[in-house]
Amino acid sequence: MNLLDSLGSLRSLTAGPWIYPVVAASILLDVFLPVLPSGFLVITAATAAATATAASPDVPSVLPLLLCAASASVLGDFLAYRLARRGGARLDRAIARSRRLSLAQERLGTALARGGGLLVVLARFAPAGRSVVSLGAGAAKRRSKDFLPWSALAGVTWASYSVGLGWLGGQWLGATWFSAGVSTLALFLAGGLAAYLIRRPAVAPAPVS
Repeated sequence: MNLLDSLGSLRSLTAGPWIYPVVAASILLDVFLPVLPSGFLVITAATAAATATAASPDVPSVLPLLLCAASASVLGDFLAYRLARRGGARLDRAIARSRRLSLAQERLGTALARGGGLLVVLARFAPAGRSVVSLGAGAAKRRSKDFLPWSALAGVTWASYSVGLGWLGGQWLGATWFSAGVSTLALFLAGGLAAYLIRRPAVAPAPVS
């Protein structure tokens, strides 16, 4: 397949207004099903958006795509948070059996108690981190005013980064599958870095002499 064929295939996949609800549904649901390729869909649509002209009205637009992705991310986090908050004893037992969820819940509580929610933002990039943190915050009965503003910041940051990657990749490498793949790899690398920073043990404060 040559570059022109590849360009046509990418455009045909993202052409039409249906791409916005599909992207939104994927982002909304991947807090419950982290295997959904929401990041790849956002980047693919943004890569096609890099070639938008007056002669190609069906190609996605960057700003609506960004608003769609950010809104769906925040709404998904909120739904997971509320579901976990009302989950009761059954959900509490499920979290207690999961070392990953228990650890995330503990770290989230510590971060929010210090007035910092950087963990929430980092977890949005880490594999399945969004699910762990949103469900953990709800199960731990964290106050919505402590969690949701950081969740909103995380959603906007992730959406901006993902859309920006796709758009810049389309500008530099053309609106091709290769460009979308390179941008997706950059998103995965950011996720790996976020996961490393989350797992890194906190440095103990130096004793006061």
